[in-house]
Amino acid sequence: MAKLGPGQGLGCEAAEGSLVPSRKREYKPCGKHTEGKRPLYAIGFNFMDARYYDVFATVGGNRVTTYRCLENGSFAVLQAYVDEDKDESFYTLSWARDHVDGSPLLVAAGSNGIIRVINCATEKLAKSFVGHGDSINEIRTQALKPSLIISASKDESVRLWNVHTGICILVFAGAGGHRNEVLSVDFHPSDIERFASCGMDNTVKIWSMKEFWLYVDKSYSWTDLPSKFPTKYVQFPVLIAAVHSNYVDCTRWLGDFILSKSVDNEIVLWEPKTKEQSPGEGSIDILQKYPVPECDIWFIKFSCDFHFNQLAIGNREGKIYVWEVQSSPPVLIARLYNQQCRSPIRQTAVSFDGSTILGAGEDGTIWRWDEVDHGSTKN
Repeated sequence: MAKLGPGQGLGCEAAEGSLVPSRKREYKPCGKHTEGKRPLYAIGFNFMDARYYDVFATVGGNRVTTYRCLENGSFAVLQAYVDEDKDESFYTLSWARDHVDGSPLLVAAGSNGIIRVINCATEKLAKSFVGHGDSINEIRTQALKPSLIISASKDESVRLWNVHTGICILVFAGAGGHRNEVLSVDFHPSDIERFASCGMDNTVKIWSMKEFWLYVDKSYSWTDLPSKFPTKYVQFPVLIAAVHSNYVDCTRWLGDFILSKSVDNEIVLWEPKTKEQSPGEGSIDILQKYPVPECDIWFIKFSCDFHFNQLAIGNREGKIYVWEVQSSPPVLIARLYNQQCRSPIRQTAVSFDGSTILGAGEDGTIWRWDEVDHGSTKN
């Protein structure tokens, strides 16, 4: 199967953003909260439920914590879950929803390869999924069907799970799969049967679940033991793209385009052009580049607001770059830093409307910036 490089697109020059901040939106440093000494690897707002848009969660060590953003710039701790394995180190979290009663669920996983599903309504561990043969680097939820999650692992596979029934529906690995750790994965926002994955083999792969959707449907009505479900193996993606020349540790869809980040100090926006009739054949067209200085260590992940208007990415010096995603060439809105923040920002979280930006630090601290509202008289 051919790997597609950037030279096989339309040949247009990619539009590169300037590092001079436009100051279209200005932010001020607000609260900070230190959880402990263990690194925080993931942070995320709950976009699955409008009742909880101001609620976010973090993972660090063997602990999962939920918070509410308060209007005065600080945080309220809501819940904390401590894993039974004191040596566990969580790397990722994702919000989901119980498809029966609508309860908010928090899914977390990390070094021991077990997926924990926490029911935030009952404050109890609801389920644990075992299947991956090594640590799990990222989990994402299908926004159109919030009981489906996908997990990316060091074992070179991606797995699709039904959170409600505990079934592993599909495993994406094998002949056309990743050849090293899978670091990031993301569902297409409108095509429910498609997702992208990327990893340490320097590639981004696009997969289709179309011909296996029957098994997804079957996972909801399965009454036997989850271990007896006829899990299917998918070996070939519809496209393998060599957009980067080094580890690719974060990928997100922007409509039908893809944003992907490697350790070479930039995020790239590109268009995949797949051929449904002949998987593996197609082309890619690199459209835009978003520079991120001092971002040359792996496992730094970016995030966007609900509508994908702006993107925030941290770096190894504790700074955060906020980009306007959908302007061409890209516009740097702001460069955020706090004099006290010196350690890498492993992941950011951007609130629903982009007015609050959070950073999860390797020093165990959550950093917060709020938009300066010039038109308001609020204190």
